[in-house]
Amino acid sequence: MSQKCVCVSDFEEEARRVLPKAVYDYYRSGADGQNTLSDNVAAFNRWHLIPRVMRDVSIVDLSLTMLGQNLSMPLCVGATAMQRMAHPAGETATARACKAAGTGMMLSSWATSSIEEVMSAMTTSPGSGGVLWMQLYIYKDRELTLSLVRRAEKAGYKAIFVTVDTPYLGKRLDDVRNRFKMPPHLRMSNFSSASLAFSEENYGDDSGLAVYVANAIEPALSWDDITWLKNHTNLPVIVKGVLNGEDAVKAVNYGVSGILVSNHGARQLDGVPATLDVLEEVVKAVQGRCDVYMDGGVRRGTDILKALALGAKAVFIGRPVLWGLAYQGEGGVTELLELLREELRLAMALSGCRSLSEVNRSLIRKVDFSSRM
Repeated sequence: MSQKCVCVSDFEEEARRVLPKAVYDYYRSGADGQNTLSDNVAAFNRWHLIPRVMRDVSIVDLSLTMLGQNLSMPLCVGATAMQRMAHPAGETATARACKAAGTGMMLSSWATSSIEEVMSAMTTSPGSGGVLWMQLYIYKDRELTLSLVRRAEKAGYKAIFVTVDTPYLGKRLDDVRNRFKMPPHLRMSNFSSASLAFSEENYGDDSGLAVYVANAIEPALSWDDITWLKNHTNLPVIVKGVLNGEDAVKAVNYGVSGILVSNHGARQLDGVPATLDVLEEVVKAVQGRCDVYMDGGVRRGTDILKALALGAKAVFIGRPVLWGLAYQGEGGVTELLELLREELRLAMALSGCRSLSEVNRSLIRKVDFSSRM
């Protein structure tokens, strides 16, 4: 019998226990030596919170407006592919949990539930909150790419998060060893052909997903494609995968509505910085001209608070949601989101912050490890 999960690592342990090895490895692993994977988590230990006291924190308000939508907290669910490998309800369960929590969910282009199914699950479930955004890979077939955008618009999605760090798939050693491919009863539900639905039988001795990306995804992506995309949608366009100030300025100059500081969960280029370590550089570079968000390594409420103090408007989580989904489906994701909400509320209260407007750079200080030598 499972014990109650009291932190994110408990959810992961439960997921590891129930998931097939190839599926757990796919969700968990990072690129190459996985140095950035561990550093994404470790980065939060390089910062200390500097609390203020005697501030009357009897009421702590976590609510905000993001991309024109009201959210109950600055914690959102990032795009993770193929969620029905974790639980039969997959992305539809996650959407219902996000609605119950009053927060946002980014749907992966590589979802095992369709754009329309996920919106239906959110709109027909109880509650008054919740918002859906579409994560977009730009395919070599541009009309196919635009068809995803049009479907998202028609269904009621509120923004497009375009991934810009995946001209090729990073080398994930466990996926190569496992010759990872979709379980035969599943497919990427937003595509009709077997090749694009990632449901072909044989991908050789490599990771099947690496072969899929090489065949289907546009490697010649450039900043002009942001202009192309903006010319074909009225939805806000956010770039996902920026790690430096120069690219952040480029993104703003091309008219994006937001930047998601992300290293793709450390699954693309190993050896890049932890996202927390470059967040402030990006925030300073854009000078308030667009929102900045962050994902990568968030495992605690104090992690969320540190990212907000460094300038993130909101934080996205990926793997923890998969662990909750594998643990108990919709209920597991709901439990995970409520756990992190309460951790954030407690961290804010103990830091003397009564609302998100009171979270600022003075709350956080970089640890000086040299003084400990």
